Amino acid sequence: MSEPSKPLRSTSWFGQHGKDGFIHRSWMRNQGHPPHMFDGRPVIGICNTFSDLTPCNGHFRELAERVKRGVYEAGGLPLEFPVFSLGETNLRPTAMLFRNLASMDVEESIRGNPIDGVVLLCGCDKTTPSLMMGAASCDLPTVVVSGGPMLNGKYRGEDIGSGTHVWKFDAEVKAGKMSMAEFMDAEGCMSRSAGHCMTMGTASTMACVAEALGMSLPGNAAIPAVDARRHMLAHMTGKRIVEMVHEDLRMSQVVTRESFVNAVRAVAAIGGSSNAVLHLLALAGRMEIPFSLDDWDAIGKNVPTLVDLMPAGKFLMEDFYYAGGLPAVLQRLDQHGLLEGGAATVSKMTMREQNASAEVVDERVIRPHDEPLHKDGGIAVLRGNLAPLGCVIKPAAASASLMQHRGRAIVFDSIEHYNERILDPDLDIDATSIMVLRGCGPKGYPGMPEVGNFALPAKLLEQGVRDMVRISDARMSGTAYGTAVLHVAPESAAGGPLALVRDGDEIELDVAARRLHLHVDDEELARRRVEWQAPPPRMTSGYQRLYHDHVQQADAGCDLDFLVGRRGADVPRESH
Repeated sequence: MSEPSKPLRSTSWFGQHGKDGFIHRSWMRNQGHPPHMFDGRPVIGICNTFSDLTPCNGHFRELAERVKRGVYEAGGLPLEFPVFSLGETNLRPTAMLFRNLASMDVEESIRGNPIDGVVLLCGCDKTTPSLMMGAASCDLPTVVVSGGPMLNGKYRGEDIGSGTHVWKFDAEVKAGKMSMAEFMDAEGCMSRSAGHCMTMGTASTMACVAEALGMSLPGNAAIPAVDARRHMLAHMTGKRIVEMVHEDLRMSQVVTRESFVNAVRAVAAIGGSSNAVLHLLALAGRMEIPFSLDDWDAIGKNVPTLVDLMPAGKFLMEDFYYAGGLPAVLQRLDQHGLLEGGAATVSKMTMREQNASAEVVDERVIRPHDEPLHKDGGIAVLRGNLAPLGCVIKPAAASASLMQHRGRAIVFDSIEHYNERILDPDLDIDATSIMVLRGCGPKGYPGMPEVGNFALPAKLLEQGVRDMVRISDARMSGTAYGTAVLHVAPESAAGGPLALVRDGDEIELDVAARRLHLHVDDEELARRRVEWQAPPPRMTSGYQRLYHDHVQQADAGCDLDFLVGRRGADVPRESH
């Protein structure tokens, strides 16, 4: 067993003589650990987001066991610990509300325990950013293992994708094109194995982001959850984290400004979720790396979407893995000068070295650079008098015909108001209207729910209309599609201009010009602002009140203001 480059944190727990060391070792030995497990070997924490309430992560017990095998093989002591699991499918009012809480759980669990290095078991959407954010604030040797996507959904000979086909089928039912019996039949055909969404939703996007940041071993992002190679990767990760502890290769040495450049370009190339913007902004704040919405737009502009996956395309994550996975995409970006090849990775190789042997096996799924799915696939950042701090749109999931559009506003004050009003057959709305939803931002909901692709009225669906411009301070599921302007900042509940829009106001969207403009003069807006009153918090106690009072706006990633930055892993020592 090689010697660590500096004293281990765990030594102050398990390496002490006298009563302090006796107490720590003795209590741990009630689990059957032999005494030589405390002989100065690295203690590896396995941060597990397993929960029966988080279906995407339901297979993590077995995955953790595979990590443990690798840790033992390399001469470390693996100790698994649970943290708050953010299940996108069941958690109300929205998992995003609790991302920061989970990050606090991760940070304090790592700092307060005898851990020298940590493996983060990530799967469902918010588990990846929350675990990386918490670990970043401690800054120990850290590696990500994703749970992997489900196998492709299958319905009547057609591949169906998580989430994406839910929106599609729901619209078809409302339009009278699909029966309720068929809808219910499709339900059991979509999620047919362990794993997270197999579309390029937020879970798959963030798994790709972790790999593009250099925070996971190559291939981690796309291996299906039930593929034996997922277990092999977990095993090799357990082995590698012990080596990283000996090398003192900390998270801050792996993730740099260059890593963020690679992550942004990877998101563009894969047609990734708009939620990645919020999560990378928040992670940058924890890592103390300068990174803004303007940086995102500048870095991601003119990067083609090469991966033909739902919701922007037609294939799914299983196909992506067989086609070469993210290593092939990163290698292709490098060939065209769109990768910071010298960026570090947890493998100790540079990003270029790590992906040098990758190749595209199926160019239907991972397209040639000069035959992209979308020429400019990056998430676009818009500004204007309706979004002074910025907002985003995912052009790859939007209708080209609506990328430049002017229409009259139809305003919904909250998701509840929308649900009431959208059913009104007399609602004065047509296909050229712009639907505006407010009260769904970080403070307003609270937690910024995924309702930004709110459905069109049934009467327009029946006419064959399938997309309209929609603007909100909410988020949108990464599995969703549509011309949705999202993350408008400042949000309406914080007094942003979105709070001042009224029915009939003219709004202009121009994605090419990066502009979102409300055609109401400043004098009228000033008059409306005098009349505006801030809504009271929906929650007045507990974590949700803490969140409301301290959450940052979307342009800063919606972290809590007091969590920004690295605090390290030092902790006062208790003397028994």
